[in-house]
Amino acid sequence: MNAPFQTTPRPLTVLVAAPRGFCAGVDRAIEIVERAIQRYGAPVYVRHEIVHNRFVVDALKAKGAIFVEELDEVPDGAPVVFSAHGVPKAVPAAATNRGLDWLDATCPLVSKVHRQAERQVEAGRHIVFIGHRGHPEVLGTFGQVPEGSMTLVETVDDVAGLTFADGKPLAFLTQTTLSVDDTAAIVAALKARYPGIVGPKAEDICYATSNRQEAVKALAPRCQLVLVIGAPNSSNSLRLVEVAERCGTPSRLIQRAAEIEDGWIDGVETLGLTAGASAPEALVEEVIARVGAGRVITVEQVVTAQENIVFKLPRQLAD
Repeated sequence: MNAPFQTTPRPLTVLVAAPRGFCAGVDRAIEIVERAIQRYGAPVYVRHEIVHNRFVVDALKAKGAIFVEELDEVPDGAPVVFSAHGVPKAVPAAATNRGLDWLDATCPLVSKVHRQAERQVEAGRHIVFIGHRGHPEVLGTFGQVPEGSMTLVETVDDVAGLTFADGKPLAFLTQTTLSVDDTAAIVAALKARYPGIVGPKAEDICYATSNRQEAVKALAPRCQLVLVIGAPNSSNSLRLVEVAERCGTPSRLIQRAAEIEDGWIDGVETLGLTAGASAPEALVEEVIARVGAGRVITVEQVVTAQENIVFKLPRQLAD
């Protein structure tokens, strides 16, 4: 009797980007919520998602966080945390007027952009802000300065549509989670159109965004597919998908391993994997387990930078 026919599982190499996942600002924001729950007891209210990741939000809900979109949803006397994306000045002012205990989890690199906006307006310059309309970080930055002090541009074409008079004092700032390449093109267009425009001393796109994009550029050309773990409303995660595709490699954004369809990786021998700055490492491990099921898997780290930045906690929680 013939032995049953057996097939050898197909090999799969998974190239995992490093750095990936949580950045210092996200680590800090999550710790602020966790420590606030320890200090005040549950519930602690959080205005807007603390970071753009459902897994993280659900884990904090289980510990006693309640997420709301507006401050008027927070009961009197309850502690409230502002998200890592930043909020308009009017929000903490309103919280103070109500006598609420509030904690600001705004990423320090976003806060740096806020201070730059204030300084440029104080210097008499109108700000051209490069960012994505409606994103919480953009709304928070616009809310740092008087209405009418800033104009939003999203593309090079938007720059062509600007109508500032010659000689008008101008400055530009950017959202921290943009495509490095797209932003460079927009900045070049601004400088060509308005040679006197003033920019920040160092770029506003944060180190984590830049580093994760560089890591994808390094691994994508070696892959048949790149998976990016992140939320559909996460700007930095969406940019990683774009970066991979510009390298000529198909890419898909997923939130959890369960979203991966078998057909995606059937013919794939080398798979790229990364995670946006709001995605925890547990989700990376979950995806590796999923794609490795039934395959002979080799996991290789593609290291393009080392990150060791840590941001201080608010003074109320520093002890």
